[in-house]
Amino acid sequence: MSRTITIEPVTRIEGHARITLQLGEDGRLEDARFHLTQFRGFEKFCEGRPYREMPALTARTCGICPVSHIIASNKACDHLLAVDIPPTGEKLRRIMNLAQIVQSHALSFFHLSSPDLLLGWDSDPATRNIFGVMRQNPELARDGIRLRQIGQTIIETLGGKKIHPTWVVPGGVSEPLSAEKRASMLKLLPEGLEIAKRTYAFYKTLAPKFKDEAAHFGTQPTLFLSLVTPQGNLEHYDGVLRVKDAQGRILEDQVPPEEYGHLIGEAVEDFSYMKFPYYKPQGYPQGIYRVGPLARLNNVQACGTPYADVALAEFHMLQDSGPIVSSFHYHYARLVEIIYGLEMIERLLKDPAILDTRVRARARSNRYEGIGVSEAPRGTLMHHYRIDDDGLITWLNLVIATGHNNLAMNQSIREVAEAYVDGNAIEEGMLNRVEAVIRCYDPCLSCASHAFGQMPLAIELRDAAGRVVDRLTR
Repeated sequence: MSRTITIEPVTRIEGHARITLQLGEDGRLEDARFHLTQFRGFEKFCEGRPYREMPALTARTCGICPVSHIIASNKACDHLLAVDIPPTGEKLRRIMNLAQIVQSHALSFFHLSSPDLLLGWDSDPATRNIFGVMRQNPELARDGIRLRQIGQTIIETLGGKKIHPTWVVPGGVSEPLSAEKRASMLKLLPEGLEIAKRTYAFYKTLAPKFKDEAAHFGTQPTLFLSLVTPQGNLEHYDGVLRVKDAQGRILEDQVPPEEYGHLIGEAVEDFSYMKFPYYKPQGYPQGIYRVGPLARLNNVQACGTPYADVALAEFHMLQDSGPIVSSFHYHYARLVEIIYGLEMIERLLKDPAILDTRVRARARSNRYEGIGVSEAPRGTLMHHYRIDDDGLITWLNLVIATGHNNLAMNQSIREVAEAYVDGNAIEEGMLNRVEAVIRCYDPCLSCASHAFGQMPLAIELRDAAGRVVDRLTR
């Protein structure tokens, strides 16, 4: 008899989702789907708002990565203003964006994924969490908390608060950096870098234990999309778009971010509130690609900082040739990027020009359309706005980092379920592995839910006693 296994909620991720596994009469997998079950709708309710409100408004998409939306949104507003922001303003924005990446990657690795890696896929779910990690490896748990604190403290020092800072504004940043604030941030970096290097060294001893998972956790051949510098090195704030295939061939390069529409199409399905972006030249659903730290490191030959370049070279050695295809190695890639982020923050802060007081270009809107693209912790983030003569938003499109990975995540859970789930003898550890491949991508689902697609929306109206008195279905 055929049956459906539902995993709900998917745990240790940001947001609300479920996974369904369709099993045939023989107990073998027939289909697997990842369902985003929450709806946010920023693409619609932002219409009619002044474009200058967009950075603060879209930051409320998420409390974990608000800085990412603040950066991409302000870059779209810069485009509307038709200005080049002052060099020091750009450097300060880069510091905040890198601090966001450091703290978010620390949250993903230490708090969300390390319980599986340290305690085991089949361990007791009651202890397979950050508290179990604290008991088994207190130093690792403390390091994770401290590393995230360092990233958040840098954000707060620059922006005035850790969550939803309004310091980044159209045209640059609202105020220059003081020497006192620079000194306070520089004091944090040696400790942060030491923690990052220690964790990276520890993970290298841990990763070989998971060869089987690395061989089955999202190893599908896909494309990889990210920003790179014009020279082809690691980039998180600006740069150009690059697309590489699973054999290492560069299919697209030096593409201005404003031309993303030539590369990316968006589809919808009836089982999720998340869109399904795809690479246009290959069509839907064949044009599957991945973004985020794995894609970024696959797309470059150098990071540009000393320790990170050594770590990147070791990362590339995970595979004899070509890109690293297993999504399991997102964990490895995050640790490399944490090292890079801390090294680059230190380099930027030590630049004498970082204290320059010219940090903002002022103008009114000079274009009707603006596009801002940056690299969020989870991948390439795109904000696209159109405005009227009064500067009010008439249309917007948000291509979210997690959304880019939607096709890959659906394919990955199918691969893991085929490898580990025995429909005739279900065990909890089997299903945890299906969840764990989603954690590799570290999805931020609140960020990714902005279009209705075709998923039915029902609203129940209840009286004071809780009885259903009406039901509205879209």
